[in-house]
Amino acid sequence: MNYRHIFHAGNPADVMKHAVLALILDHLRAKPAPFCVLDTHAGIGRYDLTSEQARKTAESDDGIGRLWGRPAPHPGLTPYLDAVQALNPDGSLRWYPGSPRIARAALRPQDRMVLVELHPDDAHSLKAEFTGDRAVSVHQSDAYTALKAHLPPKEKRGLVLIDPPFEQPDEFARMAEGLALAHRRWSTGIFALWYPIKERAAVWRFQDAVEKTGIPKVLIAELTWHPEDTHLRLNGSGLLIVNPPWKLDETLRSMLPALHDTLPSTGGGASVSWLTPEA
Repeated sequence: MNYRHIFHAGNPADVMKHAVLALILDHLRAKPAPFCVLDTHAGIGRYDLTSEQARKTAESDDGIGRLWGRPAPHPGLTPYLDAVQALNPDGSLRWYPGSPRIARAALRPQDRMVLVELHPDDAHSLKAEFTGDRAVSVHQSDAYTALKAHLPPKEKRGLVLIDPPFEQPDEFARMAEGLALAHRRWSTGIFALWYPIKERAAVWRFQDAVEKTGIPKVLIAELTWHPEDTHLRLNGSGLLIVNPPWKLDETLRSMLPALHDTLPSTGGGASVSWLTPEA
């Protein structure tokens, strides 16, 4: 539990992940029925990009910093950029919304959100961030235990975001096992699993493990900004999405290349493909 996201908030991986998250939430809002969001690795909710920790790495400069104050390079990025703007109404970029704030911006009165965070200090900060918000509940718990405790939700519609810090060497295997369990409990839910792209073989093993579960309708979306010639750096990031919204794949096939062209890179690119089609 040593990982602290403040050092990486708003970097290219965050931009890609949160832009897709905002699109999924926008789809859920299109129908009047209530939905629930379960975020299993919630962090602290918002991040101060002017803090000493954030400026130590300055990773946001090559992420949200390349989008802030400019026209959106693709209309699919608008829901995400609107959520960032909502935290920075004075026009200067200070606060970066983590996934809880991205999701909270999308909730309507009939919707709710369950946030799970294991790190005690971060869980305390998260509770303070949403004090008095009746639409949000915060739990200090292990992510994979939370999948058992909170699924299926009473709303029948919604999203589960699984976004680990990848501190554990077996995190890919834990994700695949957690998804299999969660899907058995709630087969109609949308699941979005984020992963880093460092060593391609590890990604292939993870995708193969998910494919072997037999879960249908699994979409893979990836954005890389470096050639994959070394596993000593973060070359890109991916999302494995179960039950993606209708036509999300089409939107991502044009949005992710536009995002790649906007962010600094030494290579890489965008890809969208089906791991398993609809049964």
